[in-house]
Amino acid sequence: MPKIDIDIKELHNMKKYPKEISYKGNLELLNRPKVSIVGTRRPISYTKQYTTQIVKALINRGVVIVSGGAMGVDAIAHQSALAQNTISVYATGIDIKYPAVNRNLLQDIEDNGLSLSQFKDDFRATSWSFVLRNELVVALGDILIVTEADANSGSLRSVEYAIEMGKKIFVLPHRIGDSIGTNELIAKGLAKAILDIEDFASRYGVSVDNNSIPKDEFFYFCQTFPTYEEAMEKFGDRLYEAEFEEIIYIENGVVYLNG
Repeated sequence: MPKIDIDIKELHNMKKYPKEISYKGNLELLNRPKVSIVGTRRPISYTKQYTTQIVKALINRGVVIVSGGAMGVDAIAHQSALAQNTISVYATGIDIKYPAVNRNLLQDIEDNGLSLSQFKDDFRATSWSFVLRNELVVALGDILIVTEADANSGSLRSVEYAIEMGKKIFVLPHRIGDSIGTNELIAKGLAKAILDIEDFASRYGVSVDNNSIPKDEFFYFCQTFPTYEEAMEKFGDRLYEAEFEEIIYIENGVVYLNG
């Protein structure tokens, strides 16, 4: 299977940059703003509904959804994003579609989105490969969202990675007794609750339904909140033009899209 021969800057957040990464699909998705979403394999109806709404609001702003291809929240996140807006990270070799129940979904992502694996072809999933998969999922995203997790959920290992990498963590607010793991994250001040989906998604810029500005490399780059210096180095005078046209604004040395 083809190997990625470019440096993926986000993966330098990992404890060890992968020796090699196999892929199937569209590598251009790596250049867009990305959000990692994980959670339980057995979500309640509330979680299914609001995971879908969060994903829809994010992809409407050009954000790519990263998840692990598992049952439950992972599958909902991928499906809601539509294949062309999602990255699936495998705990197996890139040629193995696991779990089998998600075979059609994973094939669709390979054909229209992007699938990644840091394991050799024919490698079968093990307990430690799931852990490494989770680390890569978290590393790729600008932030981590956990929409539901029990007290001993494997998703909480993803939270540990996010903390180590200095990434912001967001969760759905749940009733007392539901999703104990995420409620504890809120109580400990380790995560923020998403209380208004549109307000939350708007942090990633204006909706792509707004046709008043071009949705190009510059647009997606600015959604990653680059510094002024980074934007100038990459786009030069385009930055001045966008500021004059009020497409962007600069605050404390960081470039933001006008919502």
